[in-house]
Amino acid sequence: MASIHDPISDFLTVLRNAAKAGHASIEIKGSKLIQNIGELLRDEGYIANIQVTKEEPQKVVKVTLKYAGNSKKAVFQNLKRISKPSSRVYVDSKSIQKVLGGLGIAIISTSKGLMTDRQARQAKLGGEILCEVY
Repeated sequence: MASIHDPISDFLTVLRNAAKAGHASIEIKGSKLIQNIGELLRDEGYIANIQVTKEEPQKVVKVTLKYAGNSKKAVFQNLKRISKPSSRVYVDSKSIQKVLGGLGIAIISTSKGLMTDRQARQAKLGGEILCEVY
């Protein structure tokens, strides 16, 4: 049986595990997609920073985690993969649901690139729901 590689799930799992372990930062093999997801998470305030530390031969992305106050509790409570390689989930702009009544975000792959659910609704664009963060 062929194995299905899902870099988005891998990235979310590494973030979840690092937050539970209380790590300040992590390094993961990256791609443009992983970098874009990280930049959206940074812009929305779920992680402190993301930067590419190495380009060749394999891109490496360093993610600095963000914790609430002085506690070792991550700003994000849950990172949930929605659309999987075996089961894709697509929505049009009118069908995009708010995550936790607007307290969380969904990251959507649209024809204009990756966007949060809020940005996709404003731009009236649908697409594939990659994950939810809250």
